[in-house]
Amino acid sequence: MKPYLHPQPVNDAFGDPAVYVDFLFEKRALLLDLGDIQALPPRKILRISHVFVSHTHMDHFIGFDRIVRICLGRERQLEMFGPPGFIDQVEHKLAAYTWNLVQNYETDFTIVATEWHPHGAIQAARFRCPECFRRERCPPAVTDDGILLDEEVLRVRAVALDHRIPCLAFAIEEKQHINVWKNRLDELGLPTGPWLQELKAAVRRGDADDMPFRVWWHEHGETHERYLPLGLLRSKVLRLAPGQKIGYVVDTVYHADNARRIIDLTRDADVLFCETVFLDEDAERAAKTYHLTATQAGRLAREAAVKRLVPLHFSARYSEREEVLHREAQAAFTGTVATPD
Repeated sequence: MKPYLHPQPVNDAFGDPAVYVDFLFEKRALLLDLGDIQALPPRKILRISHVFVSHTHMDHFIGFDRIVRICLGRERQLEMFGPPGFIDQVEHKLAAYTWNLVQNYETDFTIVATEWHPHGAIQAARFRCPECFRRERCPPAVTDDGILLDEEVLRVRAVALDHRIPCLAFAIEEKQHINVWKNRLDELGLPTGPWLQELKAAVRRGDADDMPFRVWWHEHGETHERYLPLGLLRSKVLRLAPGQKIGYVVDTVYHADNARRIIDLTRDADVLFCETVFLDEDAERAAKTYHLTATQAGRLAREAAVKRLVPLHFSARYSEREEVLHREAQAAFTGTVATPD
């Protein structure tokens, strides 16, 4: 089955953390963390609808200026999520610039910044370009189980980890994966088209099988339609499977509480992007700087039963030993013995 979500690190393992998550058949993407994103071309940046920031250390937030620069002057809304204090930091970043000419723009570029507090409270503020990005408060809310985004197709969940400050880890969960059997459409004499997205939405909602479903298409300037039972279409042309799950964990120290939160969040993920900043021989330094070692990252991935581990956020001290970090992480992940350096 074709995957719906296509995650890819923006930089190499020594670069700033940022994972670009593209959507199949949709003109949008998500971004996990906002480090240096110079490698992302404008066309990809303009697909981003939501950004999830773990914390605002420079290597996780310096890409803010680039994403604003590309979006400025365009009609769009960008939703950003971060830890406690995130709204103030977005406001300060925007206040560093002079906006005396933006009233001339005919477009409304808006940033909605949301901060999640570990006890469940959500605070949000809106920053609109025509208003010179002055802060506008949004009504407060509360979320259960750290759910930051809950859409028809997917949800994004967060937990707070200990990095001397709250640092958010994220899981993107596709609720149900639905693929279309093209050959079975042909057998029924049905065309592809936007109606298939409507069909998928009806199945996800749990609409009744005996409900007449409208199949429609345009041909030779005319609109054609047929009505078929939803249950027939679901069983004949759709293939249903569990949805994808993507985990993202960076900048956290290894201790029991963090480990439990990471494992619970990322359990059974198809892929886990996880920092492996230090080799295990430098575990003491890792603890002092509140980071994970490659062995710790691999062990967490194994205990969470993830299918694939993607190590990232390597310390520059290992620039000549990159493969050793990979081997150590994979050895812990698979439960084997790492080969010598």
